[in-house]
Amino acid sequence: MTDAAPRPELTLRAVLTGMLIGALLTPCNVYSGLKIGWSFNMSIAAGLMGFGLWRLGEWAVGSAPWSIYENNINQTAASSAASIISGGLVAPIPALAMLTGQILPWPLLVVWVFVVSMLGVVVAAGLRNQMLLRERLRFPAGVATAETIREIQAHGKEAARRLRVLAGGAVASGALKLLDAAATLPRLALPIGALKAGAVPSVTAANLGFVLDPSLLMLGFGAIIGLRAGLSLLVGAVAAWGVLAPVILAQGWAQTGPADPGASWFASLVEWLLWPGVTMMVVSALTAFALSLLRLSWRRRTRVADPAPPTLSRRVFFTALIATLAMASAAQVGLFGIGPWEAVLAVLLSFVLAVVAARVSGETGITPIGAMGKITQLTYSIVTPGNVTANLMSANVTGGAAGQCADLLHDLRTGEIIGATPRFQVVAQCFGVLTGSLVGSLVYLLLIPHPQTMLITPEWPAPAVAVWEAVAEVLAQGLQAVPPGAVPAMAIAAVLGFALALAERLLPHYVTRFLPSAPAMGLAFVIPAWNSLSLFLGAAGAAAVARAAPDWTQRRLMALAAGLVAGESLVGVALAAYSMLG
Repeated sequence: MTDAAPRPELTLRAVLTGMLIGALLTPCNVYSGLKIGWSFNMSIAAGLMGFGLWRLGEWAVGSAPWSIYENNINQTAASSAASIISGGLVAPIPALAMLTGQILPWPLLVVWVFVVSMLGVVVAAGLRNQMLLRERLRFPAGVATAETIREIQAHGKEAARRLRVLAGGAVASGALKLLDAAATLPRLALPIGALKAGAVPSVTAANLGFVLDPSLLMLGFGAIIGLRAGLSLLVGAVAAWGVLAPVILAQGWAQTGPADPGASWFASLVEWLLWPGVTMMVVSALTAFALSLLRLSWRRRTRVADPAPPTLSRRVFFTALIATLAMASAAQVGLFGIGPWEAVLAVLLSFVLAVVAARVSGETGITPIGAMGKITQLTYSIVTPGNVTANLMSANVTGGAAGQCADLLHDLRTGEIIGATPRFQVVAQCFGVLTGSLVGSLVYLLLIPHPQTMLITPEWPAPAVAVWEAVAEVLAQGLQAVPPGAVPAMAIAAVLGFALALAERLLPHYVTRFLPSAPAMGLAFVIPAWNSLSLFLGAAGAAAVARAAPDWTQRRLMALAAGLVAGESLVGVALAAYSMLG
């Protein structure tokens, strides 16, 4: 199909619908990113919401039929907006605030997030033919989105049922969050007897975080991540909070919290536990990334005989490339005082790493943003040793570019399957990035006005912030930043992370599916144990439902899980905004 085909595609309502839905979904990823350090691709949710909105419009006011190509533009814009957290809002930006106290005002934060994200859009536009048409990388999220929007466009009743399930989950999750805010609901401690830890007379299950948290959002996330990740989180939580925490209290390596059997000691214990947890996540991620590169370098590339014309003309592409390089470099210099040559190096390195991250994402569906950022941090520990700001914000450039590059390539795969126009999707992506920058920056500042006192707490565990902050501290100060007794634990965690990542890549699937996930285990060290318990329960519940009702699970479970996540996220953001205004 050509650009001149008589069909509605890049229409005003498609772009505005994507921006509106993106503005609604962006707070969900910001909220969950600060809660558990994870975000999710919102393409399918956006496709369902856009379809439902305009089917309602057809019924209510007789609007024109909503085409599959308009829905593709809608999901492209909406998913890019929701992916804006890769621009640093839940990791390097708050980590910088915690280490240096620097907080960008909203207009400057919008500019920064927009600029670093646009790097990825330009790179993706240049990679489309190579990765999608010549190498035929799968980009699985794009395939799933294409299948979903084709199905709902063809079967309206099924789409309506899914939307009702999603809405029901959102109402239930949001209502429970409102009830908890109005009258704090009880956290039921697990029936674990109190124990003595050295000079500490009594440590309860509640002190260690082994309580049931009334959060449907966590159950929804658990259903999405699957049983293996849920079990890995449970194993990690037991190892960290059930085994290591009493040991470090007994050794005096961590301080107790309030002298109350029902109080949480998360804030004091996590300052020690994050070190082995961070180590396991970083080592496993970098190992898996390195092995992916080796595998990709050995893989035989398949090429098509006559590739499609470039997504953007050569003139437009190189103009955009130079413009984004200049803007990203100027933003680093102007906002953070990074040297001009160091700023240019960060952008050039980010271009290269965005290409690598996109290739890995095309193979696996997982974009290694964290691993890319760590490579940049390690590089800048040599280029500008001791400069925490340069270390974090240069890596922020890499993360923003990698995240948006992979997101657009997944969307372009969707478009390629249904026969959409790729350059129209690039335009939609730009509008989505603008929306996400405006809304995501505002939501972050409303939620976390005081990062140094609010983050890495029971309310806002912010595990991604803890990872980036810890790495920056170590690279700036060496091992002086590590608390007593943590170095041997870090060494063990590094060996375990390396071994599990190596085994996952080299052993057959029937073996690896029984191995724990090292990133999930490491994450359990830096989030409260009750979060890991809820995620496990959600994953276990989803697995049980899948076994009992496989057809219902295939058609409805992800819609229900997405509703549980969206409801609590949106209500949480609204409550935070209300408290700020009050």
